[in-house]
Amino acid sequence: MATATSEPGSFRDNKGRIYYLGDRVFRTVAPVGVADFEAVRATGLVDELVAAGLLIREDRADKALLGDSAAAASLVIEHPRLPYVSYPYEWSFEGMKAAALAHLELHQKALQKNVTLSDATAFNMQFRGTKPVFIDSLSLRMYDEGEFWAGHRQFCEHFVNPLLLRSVLGVPHNAWFRGAMEGISAEELSQLLPWRSRFSWNILTHVFLQARLQRASGSADKAAKRAETRRLAKIGFEQILHTLHRWISKLEPRKSGATVWQNYANDNSYVDSETEHKRDFVAEFIRNVKPELLFDIGCNTGDYSFLALESGARHAVGLDFDHGALDFAFRRASDLDVDFLPLHLDAANPSPSQGWMQKERQGLMQRARGDGVLALAVVHHLAISKNLPLQEVLDWIVGIAPKGVIEFVPKHDPMVQRLLSLREDIFPGYSEESFRDSIAARARVVKSSVVSSSGRALYWYDRR
Repeated sequence: MATATSEPGSFRDNKGRIYYLGDRVFRTVAPVGVADFEAVRATGLVDELVAAGLLIREDRADKALLGDSAAAASLVIEHPRLPYVSYPYEWSFEGMKAAALAHLELHQKALQKNVTLSDATAFNMQFRGTKPVFIDSLSLRMYDEGEFWAGHRQFCEHFVNPLLLRSVLGVPHNAWFRGAMEGISAEELSQLLPWRSRFSWNILTHVFLQARLQRASGSADKAAKRAETRRLAKIGFEQILHTLHRWISKLEPRKSGATVWQNYANDNSYVDSETEHKRDFVAEFIRNVKPELLFDIGCNTGDYSFLALESGARHAVGLDFDHGALDFAFRRASDLDVDFLPLHLDAANPSPSQGWMQKERQGLMQRARGDGVLALAVVHHLAISKNLPLQEVLDWIVGIAPKGVIEFVPKHDPMVQRLLSLREDIFPGYSEESFRDSIAARARVVKSSVVSSSGRALYWYDRR
């Protein structure tokens, strides 16, 4: 009989923990959490939120399934497994904005049923495609009349401040949030924002006054005690959530012009017939493999992810470092209502395992286990721009999925020549022969094809 394993990142919740049993996901409910659990469900809120797509579904499960892991639990529930778990420091601006708005919408609906949230961490939000979904049902608890929003500060640190960093200053939140998993504090952000931003009532309220309160409180514990003594009429609570929702919905990145690679799909060395050849090759691969989860490395604005979904892939996760391209891809996927999630990735420095004991948040390679991978027009960027060993680049890509398509771009291609114009050519081992031999050493080459007059070639591999 399989043994249940705990989710390392769920240890902070005293009301319950997440466990995995094969591909199934369970949540235990500890005795301390039972009263709120039952009271919240008696309001009908959970069913309403699940139906609206804002909360992940839950079903009662037999405690015996988890064996000793559920010995101290009062209840066990089962959740559907999400295709992929992402973190706030991997989201695009548009993804962060969508998650913030969904969190507020859920909280507004909860208050209508006299229910509130224990916290406001962005790590409780995940995505199905571009649709945000709240995953921590034990954070829902009964509302205490007159209570202040205890999660206000955390909501600002995890959602508002990262959005303002890009909206006001034009600086993406990803690196900062990754380096400070508690989010971006009001104290730090307030030192960066221009003085004139104080004329914005929302920024004054949610950043500058927050920073002032933090300095006055001196510590998080004091701030929490201060929040406990403050009283707020329910209508005032609801108004804060409504005002935040309306404000955040209007936020846009400060620098919304085209970024370096945002127009790559229309500005590359392919002619139309070559593009069709490339698309046909990828579509054939997808039709044959039918990946449940596809990773598109260097997804740009998502053209090949959309093609993959049309050709038989069920879920697609795109990875790219260009913020403008990611925002465009996210909006496009939302408009088309497809199961595609574009995420930020510096392939030379992917998300590491971090948090408590370096287990609380898993690194990209611990989570990126797909059925298929596309690495189109990306290898030369890593091998030449980043000066990474070609063989190790291929190890990394092939390690993500057992089957995939990898593109080789030769040195004389205009795009590679553009890269080499910025530096000395110190890459004698960068050749199609070396590329082909490296692929063959790691997997079976199912098919290859030259798809451009410059010699670009696609390799379909299978390492099973």
